[in-house]
Amino acid sequence: MMRVCVKGRGVAASASIHLLTRAGLAPSCDPGPGAAARPASPAVLLSDPAVALLRDVFGRSDLFADRPRIRRRIVSWGGSEPAALPHEARVLAGGELDAALRPFADAPAHEGAADFTIHAAPPFPEDELRLFGERTANAAPMHLLHAEDAEACWIESVAEGWLFMLPGENGRGWLLGVGAPLDALLAQSRHLAPRLEPLGAPTASFAISPRMRSRLRGDDWLACGTSAIAFDPICGDGTAQAAREAILSAAVLAGIERGEDREALLTHYESMLLAAMRRHLQLCLQFYETGGTGRWWRTQAEALREGFAWCTARLGAMPEPRFLLRGFTLAPREPAL
Repeated sequence: MMRVCVKGRGVAASASIHLLTRAGLAPSCDPGPGAAARPASPAVLLSDPAVALLRDVFGRSDLFADRPRIRRRIVSWGGSEPAALPHEARVLAGGELDAALRPFADAPAHEGAADFTIHAAPPFPEDELRLFGERTANAAPMHLLHAEDAEACWIESVAEGWLFMLPGENGRGWLLGVGAPLDALLAQSRHLAPRLEPLGAPTASFAISPRMRSRLRGDDWLACGTSAIAFDPICGDGTAQAAREAILSAAVLAGIERGEDREALLTHYESMLLAAMRRHLQLCLQFYETGGTGRWWRTQAEALREGFAWCTARLGAMPEPRFLLRGFTLAPREPAL
């Protein structure tokens, strides 16, 4: 049997370990030097589809059932008046996501050499990182002044960036500001600022630009998770993407273990992640082209266009996908007639 090691913690590592174990590959685990230092987000918004995917992966229909719900998403974009849209999601406090999934990643500590490694945390075998823009988010605690906002998330674009409000519990929440400093963004806000009372200075700052490793695979390794490929939270799909990468990585290794074409499987993995980033950049571009007309907005949109072109060129040089994911298993794609 192939000896597999999963390096890292978080959604991708926990899901990879769980799915590899379920596939009979008995992986070992190495949290790695980068895992303990990885900062936790102050809060995480999980859409109902993301929750359903995690429940399916880990076989727990009650996962996150007790967490606060979001019912509405209120959007003011490009100077428009606020529009309330249905939005079903769960809110998790910082660290709750990893803590809830860690018990499913029950694997022995790694010892000796591995035949194959899934890298879900740095360092990576090839560490070159490709950035699609330069955006930093600052997060600060807030008091919600309107009771109806307890089940609503808000997003508002302003002249020099955008604001996102995520409610918590007991009338409090978190405000995320992207672009200019948070106080400057609040000063530009027409709709969200009057609904909030700051409870202190920003407590967290982190990069949110889409990014990915220039290489996502080698002959005996795969890069997986948000340290390998990360999405802009404006699209709210980062956690689900990490889970999808774990599903795919486990399916690739199960296929290799069955004796299927190793190179074709590894190439399929890399092309699927490239395609996912390409789709994400296209979605992001719709937001950044319409959020504002100033220099900051134009710069971010241009970086996204360049990233889309880069992904397109990379994908154009790769063969057509030879596999389809059916459940948690990769099956050969039927040739077109």
